[in-house]
Amino acid sequence: MPERRTVALVTLGCARNEVDSEELAGRLAADGWELVEEAADADVAVVNTCGFVEAAKKDSVDALLEANDLKDHGRTQAVVAVGCMAERYGKELAESLPEADGVLGFDDYADISDRLQTILNGGIHASHTPRDRRKLLPLSPADRQGATGVALPGHGSEAASAHSPAEAVIPAPADLPKGLAPASGPRAPLRRRLDNSPVASVKLASGCDRRCSFCAIPSFRGSFISRRPSDVLGETRWLAEQGVKEVMLVSENNTSYGKDLGDIRLLETLLPELAAVDGIERVRVSYLQPAEMRPGLIDVLTSTPGVAPYFDLSFQHSAPTVLRAMRRFGDTDRFLDLLETIRGKAPQAGVRSNFIVGFPGETEADFAELERFLTSARLDAIGVFGYSDEDGTEAATYDHKLDEDVVAERLAHLSRLADELTAQRAEERLGETLTVLVESLESEDAEDGAGEAAVGRAAHQAPETDGQVIFTSGEGLRPGRMVEAKVVGTQGVDLVAEYCGFTGDEPRSPGEEAAR
Repeated sequence: MPERRTVALVTLGCARNEVDSEELAGRLAADGWELVEEAADADVAVVNTCGFVEAAKKDSVDALLEANDLKDHGRTQAVVAVGCMAERYGKELAESLPEADGVLGFDDYADISDRLQTILNGGIHASHTPRDRRKLLPLSPADRQGATGVALPGHGSEAASAHSPAEAVIPAPADLPKGLAPASGPRAPLRRRLDNSPVASVKLASGCDRRCSFCAIPSFRGSFISRRPSDVLGETRWLAEQGVKEVMLVSENNTSYGKDLGDIRLLETLLPELAAVDGIERVRVSYLQPAEMRPGLIDVLTSTPGVAPYFDLSFQHSAPTVLRAMRRFGDTDRFLDLLETIRGKAPQAGVRSNFIVGFPGETEADFAELERFLTSARLDAIGVFGYSDEDGTEAATYDHKLDEDVVAERLAHLSRLADELTAQRAEERLGETLTVLVESLESEDAEDGAGEAAVGRAAHQAPETDGQVIFTSGEGLRPGRMVEAKVVGTQGVDLVAEYCGFTGDEPRSPGEEAAR
């Protein structure tokens, strides 16, 4: 009998990292590794790091150190770093953090089982050497789909093991640009679920062709490349079979989907197909660029049954001078016009965005312009970040940097304003009837939910970022059920709601449901 090998995956950062972790889990399970939830119960702890901003890097380092501490009093024998921070810094991270027994880049994912076995056996695998991944794919998007040998985490589509590393490279899109169904039947995704949530993310694409002056992501995630629609559909069908009710499409820039497949409007075609997958009740699209929003995409997002009228728009700022310095486009009035267009088609549509304050050269007038936009925009969720230099970015070379105390003051001010505005927006939803996906009960061992607090999300609320719906009673509710609920109160950005009934053909009262 083969020796028992256990591995735990600790995931930090965004939903894209979560997909990557589940692909790694699929590869490891296919090669005989036993997946366990807790790092303390694993022979090897794999930490999927985030390398986006300083706070995320610190969290990643802390997670690696915490896992390393388990070696002294747990089962854990090795700690391995993967993910964006490992890809971005490689050898530098390994030298500064000797507690990590291995630092693996994206190119190691196809052979992850062999890499971990080598490390577990006490061997040394050379730490990843960072490189600019934008240079790995052809400059022209139209030429990228035929490229080979480029690792794309989250794009795997067939069951694989360490003996089939070629499945980590870009497949030739034989079934495109026409046709959404696989040419030779459905294929099992290269993925293993790490939780039982009724929500799961699906990679729509990887990389980014935009050159925002503050962002380092393209340098370590590479140029933009779309997944084939058939693979996205196949993975969504597989997730539905696992009990998933909502899928969230993720990438660095979903509005560019299809540009390398010969059809920039491919997302408009794909979304109705995804919404029609048996078992999937809601499809959500994240990471949209305001400058790339098309009338046809707005129409599909606001009118397609089963597709959430949800707009995760990357505004970043609204003062024209700051946006130009960021290598971005737009201004306050254009952004407000876009929001007016969206809400004219779907008044209940959800909109969220992130903003950077204290960008080099940001004047008091620029900051006031951003306040003007936020005050008028009625956003459901707002993320605010203070500017800091990121290695290798254009903005890091800019003059006219603001003093740290000025950045901190503006960050605190805008964060307070954001809290007030999103709370006001939540209050605007009082009396609305929402379709809510129940995600959890307070007690997992409750048989019927009686006396338990049920929590879920409406169409305007993405997982972990946009608040939630708290039910006044959890009686008769189950995680994974889509229900109608009336908003009767608010708690900041969160909504308090009364259950009204199950959607579709479900019984219209918890008592009837319990009696079934």
